[in-house]
Amino acid sequence: MREYGTWPMHAKFFDYRQPLFHHLHLSDDAAGRLGWPGKPEAYYYPVQLNNYPGDFPLTYFGFDPTVTREMVRERLQDWDNRDVRITELSRAYRIELGTGWYTPPGVLHAPGSYLTYEPQWNSLVGAVFENISSGEINSSESLARSLAEEDRHNLDSVLGLLDWEKNVDPQYRAHYFRPPCPIPTGDPRWAEKWITYANPYFSAKELAIQPRQQVIVKDSAAYGCVVIQGHGKIGPHAVEAPGLLRYGQPSADEFFISEAAAQAGVVIKNESLWEPLVILKHFGPNNPDAPQEVN
Repeated sequence: MREYGTWPMHAKFFDYRQPLFHHLHLSDDAAGRLGWPGKPEAYYYPVQLNNYPGDFPLTYFGFDPTVTREMVRERLQDWDNRDVRITELSRAYRIELGTGWYTPPGVLHAPGSYLTYEPQWNSLVGAVFENISSGEINSSESLARSLAEEDRHNLDSVLGLLDWEKNVDPQYRAHYFRPPCPIPTGDPRWAEKWITYANPYFSAKELAIQPRQQVIVKDSAAYGCVVIQGHGKIGPHAVEAPGLLRYGQPSADEFFISEAAAQAGVVIKNESLWEPLVILKHFGPNNPDAPQEVN
């Protein structure tokens, strides 16, 4: 908080029946002209929340390595004339539950239709590169709204928002796919794994505690957490994953753990007879334990 003047990151869930439009989030340099930071983000697809794949459980990232800037320019020039079908130039990966991805700023992505847990940097800047998606029309304003007024009709400025090398990286999956990274606990009562890692901005874990077990869990940094399966206690607080939650109703599934409490150790108890207690935990950039490389 002292360094950034605000919460530097947060996590959310999104759950769309249809895929999102092909879009990007700005880099620090591009967003800084608007007084914002850039926006990296990550995705994780929890098994517990994904019993329905939606219409298109694949995610597009960037462009095929054979694509050129001129090919992209030709599509964008026709924005107001036809469906530019920008994802014809891209590549889609089928979503694998229990895994995730990291998406750097400046990289186009069209998230697929599985429910997604999304740790992300606290920013709102982006540009939409797809004029028609799932039958919905996106105006040209959505393509250039994050540019200065004098640059909004300049395709060179629009294309300048792309981190071109990352978008056409022939090893994109190797660099940005995030399989879970198990953490040895030496204790059969609970298991933990890194699900977001290998970036300088944020990280996340999935914690699972076996039925009728109580453990003390320590972390090196403060974190927010969300209960996605089971019920029990975090410290003195009752927790439960909601089975059916109507708009505006309170829940007992979200908590914040301070750095002091995390380092001292948090008592977490699973009060279920048969079901594991599963919690997603998201950290800011100050967790020294997060892996910095993809194995």
